Amino acid sequence: MSDALTVGRRVLQVEAEALAALSASLNGSFTQAVELVAGLNGRLALTGIGKSGHVARKIAATLASTGTPALFVHPAEASHGDLGMIGAGDAVLALSKSGETRELADVIGHAKRFGLPLIGMTTRPDSALGRAADLVLRLPEAAEATEAVDAPTTSTTLQMALGDALAVAVMERRGFGARDFRAFHPGGALGAALTPVSALMHVGPELPLAPPDTPMREALLLMTEKRFGCVGVCDTSGKLVGVVTDGDLRRHMSGLLGHTAGEIMTGAPKTVAPNALAAEAIKLMSEPAPAVTVLFVVEAGKPVGILHIHDLLRAGVA
Repeated sequence: MSDALTVGRRVLQVEAEALAALSASLNGSFTQAVELVAGLNGRLALTGIGKSGHVARKIAATLASTGTPALFVHPAEASHGDLGMIGAGDAVLALSKSGETRELADVIGHAKRFGLPLIGMTTRPDSALGRAADLVLRLPEAAEATEAVDAPTTSTTLQMALGDALAVAVMERRGFGARDFRAFHPGGALGAALTPVSALMHVGPELPLAPPDTPMREALLLMTEKRFGCVGVCDTSGKLVGVVTDGDLRRHMSGLLGHTAGEIMTGAPKTVAPNALAAEAIKLMSEPAPAVTVLFVVEAGKPVGILHIHDLLRAGVA
């Protein structure tokens, strides 16, 4: 087991050092590539063979999910008709460690024939791919993490990381945000976390609201009826000025029924906006001082909904 740990740590160290070298080597070509991809009217077609092809497919998926239209084109299939998937307004990003991959020839030729921008990701700018490319994203020369064989390890890690860097830089260049991201991720926990509060909150007659002069006897009945364990206290303009919670009841057990909601309430309660994300709501609930299980949803100071932690749990947020 100690030998396995030694090997594992060696591999990670080799790849970490290569990633550091890649970071240090980024230059104006990367900036130009970001501008090119961000300004495309069409799609970015990614291609590669073998392990580079698997990485290219992943980069295409990352780009597409972060707002950049992209697709993977297998170079062998491209030679048998799939070149038609790459059209006017598109650009090509070809991945090859050596830059001499024969299978890329038809895709490269197609890009040159129709004047499509070609980006090459390779360790060798003087290779066939490097010479044909309009821009070269150069990978640093780095040893693979294997000792006995030259299996793609470090090189594919570098390709993957550089693809991520390109995708994120283009995403930020375009101002692509969390709400845009949700449009491409409607399912699963990620989609749930990016759901707006307005889609989960309770509204209308479900809201437990009362004016400050409400006797606590009535406030208690309202808390029981609405089943949120709290009452929102609103002033004459309809703005939320406080909340009566179970904790407030315990702190005022002596003579409780002789008070009004305004006398018992906690002022300046935590609230959330209707256009906030569910993930923001769960974070706000979890923050101390104090942590809460219910948030009133307010707009211009007035409650328009209420959100319970159970609503977030049912939606799969937490």
